[in-house]
Amino acid sequence: MSFGRCPLKCNCNHSLNRRQFIRSSAGFMAGSVLMQGCNTLVREPMVTQNPIRPCGPASKYVPTIKAAFIRRKEDYGMLWPGAVYDGEAAMKMYTEKMTTTAGKLGAKFDLRSQPLFSLAEAEGWIAEAEAQKADGLLLVMMDRQQHSWPSAEKVAGSKIPSIIYSPLGTSFTTNTINLAETPGCVIYSTNDFSQAAYGMKMLCASAKMRKTRCVVIKGTKRSEATLADTGIQMQVVPATTFIEHYNKTAESKDMLAMADDYLRRAQKVTGASRQDVINGVKSYYVAGRILEAEHADAITMDCLGALGQIKVSLPCIAWSRMNDDGIPAACEADYGAVASHIITQYLFDRPGFQQDPVADTADDSIIGAHCSCPTRLNGFDTNPEPFDLMHHHSNRDAVPRTLWKTGQRVTSIDLLPGKADGSSPSKVLISAGTVLENMDVPPSGGCVVSVKVKFDGHQEVLSFLGFHQIFFYGDYAHQMKDFCQLNKFEAQIV
Repeated sequence: MSFGRCPLKCNCNHSLNRRQFIRSSAGFMAGSVLMQGCNTLVREPMVTQNPIRPCGPASKYVPTIKAAFIRRKEDYGMLWPGAVYDGEAAMKMYTEKMTTTAGKLGAKFDLRSQPLFSLAEAEGWIAEAEAQKADGLLLVMMDRQQHSWPSAEKVAGSKIPSIIYSPLGTSFTTNTINLAETPGCVIYSTNDFSQAAYGMKMLCASAKMRKTRCVVIKGTKRSEATLADTGIQMQVVPATTFIEHYNKTAESKDMLAMADDYLRRAQKVTGASRQDVINGVKSYYVAGRILEAEHADAITMDCLGALGQIKVSLPCIAWSRMNDDGIPAACEADYGAVASHIITQYLFDRPGFQQDPVADTADDSIIGAHCSCPTRLNGFDTNPEPFDLMHHHSNRDAVPRTLWKTGQRVTSIDLLPGKADGSSPSKVLISAGTVLENMDVPPSGGCVVSVKVKFDGHQEVLSFLGFHQIFFYGDYAHQMKDFCQLNKFEAQIV
């Protein structure tokens, strides 16, 4: 099943579907379909007999959305939306659309059987939802009069993230102006239900984010803590955990088949040997064992600190493959990057590229440079972009150098964690721009995946805000701003 036209309005050609959004909870993990030669698509699935999967609470969680219509009992008459509006037909239509959307999102959908006919009924409905610890509220306005917008104010002020959907005829700007920027609530005033569908997706992605458990491989001690106000649980395990698993993991037929498939599909191979690729692929399976042992949905590691001075392969291919498969995998034990990966994947059904920003003052662009980049940039269920296989910039191990599409619109996000008690909210730096080119490294120095982007804003590139931002396909700056408002994060358009 598919949503058909993308409700995110990103001018892309993909559709959102239930499998994409809940592939983790469904246990589905697509193999990477990589590229061979300059123009030849290899469409058969990658040979992976035992693909790894997320094993944490988010992978099993089913979000609950409570929804209700609101209107007065009597006929509309003279007052808006007026006697011309067929409220019964509208409720039937929106019931079908919401139910279908919830099914595709894999959410439990609880629609009140009767509209809310009074402020008291609305207050009771909100109290019930809070007692049940619902993940989200969806209030559909069928009226502009009497208790309707006072009730919407109650919903916006509740403890539960909420979406208020106001079809045309059910509000003036005088109704929405005082609620428009309410933290924890997003209003969509339109006949275009795709915006309400995106609102439902935000509710589900937020709920899943707050159930996510990430294993952090660094240091020498175990610990656990919540990442600021994101709800993400960070489970720290010693760096030796990865090294020990790696050293006792023997090469298998699955590893050899995956490595040979990477080599076969690469446009070209420079420096990296077959053994380099095998060593990198081994990290994919090692990471899977750690996810299983720690009951985790995501992973990050102090890779340079743990492995930089020893012969164990850096996990560049493994992290690239996990992000392609819908498992958030962040480099360098960067907590903000983990959260940004999680948001990108849960909300937009595609992987992101964690990178180090480099200024190019010749054309006021930013070059995103790193040595681990996913290939399925158009989405988890799409053909990947072409790639080369190269050595890491340190002339070791193997790295897929993904080639980004010139002219492609992209979004950049960078979550800066706030405080867990909410006294200082997390901030998300948001930018949108266009891919200019893929820089060759060498002759330039630095990380071998180096994509140049011209961003829309007027930020001075030498002081471009953030680090390890996540670049991903699509123009989603406005949608990200809504997601921040829903989660009470501070959004900053850069």
